[in-house]
Amino acid sequence: MKRYDLAAGSAVLALALATGISGARADQVIPDDLIVQGSLCTGLSCVNGESFGFATIRLKEDNTRIDFTDTSSAAGFATTDWRIQANDSNSGGANALSFRSMGATATGAEGGTPILTLTNGAPSNSVFVDSSGRVGLRTATPVLDLHINTSNTPAIRLEQNNSGGFTAQTWDVAGNEANFFIRDVTGGSRLSFRIRPGAPTSSIDIAATGRVGINNASPDAPMEIIASASTIGVGNAVLKLVNPAGPTALQLDPSNDGTFWNVGASSNTSFVINRSGNPSPSFTLSNTGNLVISGTITTGGPTCGSGCDAVFNPDYRLLTIPEHAEMMWTDKRLPNVSPTKPYEPINLSERFGQMLNELETAHIYIEQLHGEVQSLNKRLSALDNN
Repeated sequence: MKRYDLAAGSAVLALALATGISGARADQVIPDDLIVQGSLCTGLSCVNGESFGFATIRLKEDNTRIDFTDTSSAAGFATTDWRIQANDSNSGGANALSFRSMGATATGAEGGTPILTLTNGAPSNSVFVDSSGRVGLRTATPVLDLHINTSNTPAIRLEQNNSGGFTAQTWDVAGNEANFFIRDVTGGSRLSFRIRPGAPTSSIDIAATGRVGINNASPDAPMEIIASASTIGVGNAVLKLVNPAGPTALQLDPSNDGTFWNVGASSNTSFVINRSGNPSPSFTLSNTGNLVISGTITTGGPTCGSGCDAVFNPDYRLLTIPEHAEMMWTDKRLPNVSPTKPYEPINLSERFGQMLNELETAHIYIEQLHGEVQSLNKRLSALDNN
């Protein structure tokens, strides 16, 4: 095996110049390994006595490129040529190191597709990959698979251009000391979604079933809200609906057929319930407590807890008229009706049953008195006939 060193090459070149050899320099082909026990400089600007410092290989001229030319010709083998390029060759070009795809038939000319470009002036650790494969952007200590570190609002941008025929749209996803947010850049940089620092766990939690929990990790309905001491609103509000433009309602559509119930406030002075298509509300409660309904009321409460129709049972202890009168005047109320105290709530279902009992009792008394009147009339008639 033949070995050539730089000193021998320099001696040969010096001898050729000394003997007057002129003309174009011939390419040198070394059909063997070339071992340089020193540093290597290649390029038109390399000089005799080049100071390498710690450099082992140096490319030195106004356009420095390293080309990888793949000469594969058999079917199925990769043929793409690649280039590592330092700086652009044109005036005003970029000071950047780029990795470029040069196609399958590169000729050494400028061009290619820049796949990765590193621009001069980028900060330390602009891209850092640690031993576990985690990637840091501006950090040499990435904690997760991708770690972005900056002094003001680390963010990523999602930009769809219109080259594919779709409308251009740009979104930003970012976070800082004020909030984590999604910004609609195209739509006027509106912050459509925000999470504030300190928000509790499961502030918004979507279960595998699609159910949504608010402050709830296991919702049992399409949406379930669990209030806590830190989330409860003014007046113990768990859900607040606001319509600055006017009436506010919660719409209930059980059949998803366009027929619905609205439950809400028509103004600051009335709470209403109404079915779609009805000309007026089915239920209106004013801020003064007055209630108006468009239909009838049917109660399932204890309307007959005090007897009601029991007065017609044979074993029912019916007060005599004098007994009833004595109790009524003594207690200053009907005996079977609970006391009615000023400004205190009244159980309408219970009170209705008590009043029905008294009404039935009164009709029995009327029937009794009617019998007595008929008996007296007969006696008077008999006296008149005598």
